Amino acid sequence: MILNRRSLLLGGTTLAALGAMSHGFARTARDVIGGFTSPEAARGVTGGAHAPEYSIDAAGTLTRNPDQRVAYTMCEGCTTKCGVRVRIDNRSGDILRVTGNPYSPLSADPHIAYDKPVEDSYAGLSGHGETGLAGRSTACGRGNAALAKYRDPRRVLKPLKRAGGRGDGHWVEIEWEQLIEEVVEGGDLFGEGHVDGLRAIRDLETPIDPENPEFGPKANQLVVMPVFKNGRLMMAARFAKMAFGTRNLVGHRSYCGLSMRAGYAALLDNLKKQPHLKPDYRHAEYMLFVGTAPGNAGNPFKLQGTLMARARSENGARYVVVDPVLTNSVTQASGDRGRWQPIRPGTDGALVMGMIRWILESERYDRAFLERPSRAAAEAGGELSHSNATHLVIDSADAPEAGRFLRWGQLDPGADEALAGEPVCLDAATGTPMPTGAQSDPAILFHEDSVTLADGRTVEVATSLALLRREAERKTLDAYAEDCGIPAERIAELAREFTSYGKRAAADCHGGTMHAAGFYTAYGVVMLNALVGNLNAIGGTTAGGGSFKAVAKGPRYDLKSFPGKVKPRGVDAGRGGFAYERTSEYSRKVAAGENPYPARAPWHAFTQPMGAHWLASLLEGYPYKARALVTWSSNPVYGVAGLRETIDEKIRDPRNLPLMISIDAFINETSTYADYIVPDRIFYEAWGWTKPWGAVTVKDATARWPVVDCLTGTTPDGRHIDMETFFIDVAKRMGLPGFGEGAIPDAEGQLHPLHRAEDFWLRAGANVAFDGDPVPEADDAEMALTGVDRFADLMRATLKPEEWRRVGYLLNRGGRFEAHAAGYADGALRHRYGRTLQIWNETVASARNSMTGARFTGCPTWQGPRLADGTALDAEFPREEWPFRVVSTKSQLFSSSGPALKHLRKLRGTNAIGLNREDAAALGLETGDRVRLSSPGGTVEGAVLARAGVAPGTVAIEHGFGHRELGARTYRIGARVFEKGLSLAAGINSNDLGFQDPSASVPSVLADPVVGSIARQAIPARIERLLA
Repeated sequence: MILNRRSLLLGGTTLAALGAMSHGFARTARDVIGGFTSPEAARGVTGGAHAPEYSIDAAGTLTRNPDQRVAYTMCEGCTTKCGVRVRIDNRSGDILRVTGNPYSPLSADPHIAYDKPVEDSYAGLSGHGETGLAGRSTACGRGNAALAKYRDPRRVLKPLKRAGGRGDGHWVEIEWEQLIEEVVEGGDLFGEGHVDGLRAIRDLETPIDPENPEFGPKANQLVVMPVFKNGRLMMAARFAKMAFGTRNLVGHRSYCGLSMRAGYAALLDNLKKQPHLKPDYRHAEYMLFVGTAPGNAGNPFKLQGTLMARARSENGARYVVVDPVLTNSVTQASGDRGRWQPIRPGTDGALVMGMIRWILESERYDRAFLERPSRAAAEAGGELSHSNATHLVIDSADAPEAGRFLRWGQLDPGADEALAGEPVCLDAATGTPMPTGAQSDPAILFHEDSVTLADGRTVEVATSLALLRREAERKTLDAYAEDCGIPAERIAELAREFTSYGKRAAADCHGGTMHAAGFYTAYGVVMLNALVGNLNAIGGTTAGGGSFKAVAKGPRYDLKSFPGKVKPRGVDAGRGGFAYERTSEYSRKVAAGENPYPARAPWHAFTQPMGAHWLASLLEGYPYKARALVTWSSNPVYGVAGLRETIDEKIRDPRNLPLMISIDAFINETSTYADYIVPDRIFYEAWGWTKPWGAVTVKDATARWPVVDCLTGTTPDGRHIDMETFFIDVAKRMGLPGFGEGAIPDAEGQLHPLHRAEDFWLRAGANVAFDGDPVPEADDAEMALTGVDRFADLMRATLKPEEWRRVGYLLNRGGRFEAHAAGYADGALRHRYGRTLQIWNETVASARNSMTGARFTGCPTWQGPRLADGTALDAEFPREEWPFRVVSTKSQLFSSSGPALKHLRKLRGTNAIGLNREDAAALGLETGDRVRLSSPGGTVEGAVLARAGVAPGTVAIEHGFGHRELGARTYRIGARVFEKGLSLAAGINSNDLGFQDPSASVPSVLADPVVGSIARQAIPARIERLLA
């Protein structure tokens, strides 16, 4: 062996590196060494790598590897729902690798032409002609690691029934027929007394409580809590709401990003559907991110990172990330084009209200945009959107219409019916009152005065923008600075920067606003976009390109209606979307001469159903108790701050919740309490259709289809057990509408059956294929290339002759995607949001706090984090006793299921308690020291990580660790014992520090007082050192 200085240095460096790895990375080191010393090393530079899925010669000819196939589908490693390409071993059926789908705009920018043959798409990703560099399509770390779920030894593959006390972790496997029999018909299922089955619960006529008829029928006592909109949700909705008739179906939004969605919804005038905006990353010149770290978290996670990096490196874009924690959104690579602005947790609203005050005082807003009161006026002025900045609001607190817009009919009782309901503005040239629908010229922006109504009353009025200015001026810039810890000069500088780029500046927020002042914070952040008029503008904000019709009244099938469809009625279990003032409880108090406030717990008049509050509410019986709960791939016990301690004792007692069913591929912190667990497919085995987040500017319908064989058990007739099969068979057993024979109408009115998942999802695919110009038909060769040919007979039997090959064409490409250039037209975004931007939202302004009776403010404001009754969080938990505020952060790798993925555990085995270096030094702490972190609701222990990238007074905890299930404890299925995995239990969960709101008499976790979004940020805490 010849030694030279280079080889000696390299060898010494390698040995030193391996020595450093020996303690914390021993397993990784063994894997590295094993890879070089195994027999596979004889293959030279490829080592233990798999054989290529195809090869391309110098002429560009592609030769397939017959032992492998590559399929395009959807990832569910997080909630972004990216298109991916999955590499599969044809012999073993294993997933070998996951990368990006070049057809998908969520994974490639620009994505390739949709009509490009699949074989050419493979070639375009190769090194031939270096096309793979230009056409690169990637999957993130989560997407690469999530394939481990497929063969995870802890997967639930057969139906389980609890064999001990609820939550004890003892299960037995049962047959499919027994499962369906017991959950539908009920009986003495556990030797604990009679349990009603779903048949007995479905009563659409008898009220839950005759003294509270607004609660609705007894059918509402079935509560269904599914996962997020992952492309399969509409099957659960079809069963629960449309067939069974329960009011209670809800996802995870209230404990994920509701504050952001509600803030956008208030601005965008759609509190029901809650759309959102994203920056036009490709063209924005300045971006402000508050409580979100693009490319580090948020959605679409991966695409944001790609576009941000390109924007700053190629277009010179600048951005600021406002966050208590420095993330990978701002690194040395971003130079001076990306800056981190630390802030005190929970005080983002003070910053943005300070900015709004400065912008209005300095007249740095877009006057030409804001003074246009209607779409017609905007079009006449060359604007791409419009707002209600000039609309007059009734500003008399004692008027019954306080907070609502002055209507034209209130001034002119003989007004034309079409104009009578229009808000009123004042013509800018003459000052004449005008109905906004008839005003095509500019209107006055700032006006406060009194008017006499047609009924003789005199009321105060003010324009929306005048009310926003008034609210911003409640505090001085110095006061805002004191609250958020950012100097007044810096607040002014941020406002000046944001207003220096015209419409090519954008502001965005997300999960960092999930604190007890979250709604108004988010409304304030997104209001910045309205002040510069950037909606629909290139470089501004976009609501996205939308999606092709799938589960809809589509061009081929109506998947939203069917004979016998039920319309649910009543109050939901979480008291969301229903005003307390409409309840019988309120009326009884008023009739008795009592002050009707406070309610026993918060009601939220204008938000969506509040899933985060459902478990505590239904166990307590306020507004009513549930008789059955079905969860599907959801895990609120892990994800809702403070919930586990709030419900643990009560949910274990079947008298509080007689029947609980979980549909899940794994046993998580919520399904561990279930009476039955129904196996489900993981995403590479499942059918479905999804639409993308707002940053995608083109139409997109991503397909998920079984690119690998499903591993779950089967029913007696050979169907794989999953969510769809469970709901279909329960519905058929109960004789519910919308399932079985004659369940799906086509466009000609003919009815088709729904006996299996494919009956539904393949017809959804037909809708996608025929929405607009139909897609071409796939040929046999291309379907063989992707593995879609495995379903050719099924598609041919389910769909019409002109449909099935077109659906095959979609599946071959992983969905349907508009061309990249279709996102822009005529110097603007092509897909535009058309509703009026709400500088003042009258729906918000006319609602009341159910604990105090006070009206909410109809525009952004700064009040600080508060309890439901309005008590300041800092007053209830003074900083002298609770000097720190806890925030949760996300990395690019970990989500709530991250530690269960073996590949990610090798990269990071645990999380830490992040502290500012100076805070740590003041406590005598160094990195690695063990501490106890306590809040009003719980205690966790962990190791300190002292760093400069944490704001003073902040405790930062990475989300995804601290599991108690998903293999983190020992459990038993029959005679088999699954031992606790120490690595699966590693770390801490910041949600264990959440707590109940002390101002509510019914157990309720801390939440935003306005919309009920869970407060998982800015949790009061203190730290004490543990002895070594």
